[in-house]
Amino acid sequence: MKVRKGSSLAVGALLVGIVGLSGCATKRFVGEEVSKSSAASEKRISEVQTQVEAAQSRVREHDSKLAELDKSTRDALERAEAAGKLAEGKFVYSLVLSDDAVKFPVNRFQLSKEAELKLTEFAERLKGENKNVYLEIQGHTDSSGPDMYNLELGEARAEAVRRYLSKQGIALNRMSTISYGETEPIEKNTSRKGRSQNRRVVVIVLA
Repeated sequence: MKVRKGSSLAVGALLVGIVGLSGCATKRFVGEEVSKSSAASEKRISEVQTQVEAAQSRVREHDSKLAELDKSTRDALERAEAAGKLAEGKFVYSLVLSDDAVKFPVNRFQLSKEAELKLTEFAERLKGENKNVYLEIQGHTDSSGPDMYNLELGEARAEAVRRYLSKQGIALNRMSTISYGETEPIEKNTSRKGRSQNRRVVVIVLA
């Protein structure tokens, strides 16, 4: 009986030892797993923070570029972005048809030969360098005539440019028109020269 009791005590001690060792191993395993999980979480948090900082940097850069543009170009960019027409929301360049290069006579929207030549060159450039761009064609007038008439005249001028570019191979779904009428003058309407500058079409090229 004494031998059996001693054996039982030895077995019990051995079991306690095994359980103790097992407990230590389990604690080490759990500790290692927690440590790994913590490291992975910290790495993921760091990656997310980097992505957020990069996104914020792009937003700041975008806002900075917007601030450099004139109002009509900013408006065009915002409309195109809202319509989902842009991949990056980037202003490329603009073409201005005004008295410097071509003439829009008073109360007229038809394109002159000079305007058609300039638009032909412009279309070739688009097809060669900027195939996937989006165009907003803006029509403007001087202050002669009623407001509503000027809005309609500005639209007619913009639409004349859109139709001509379409004939040159620019896709219609990549172009939109808007009329500002007399509301966005670049010169004072108090002189003949100023009014001729305000009778214009501006083509905003966006990517």
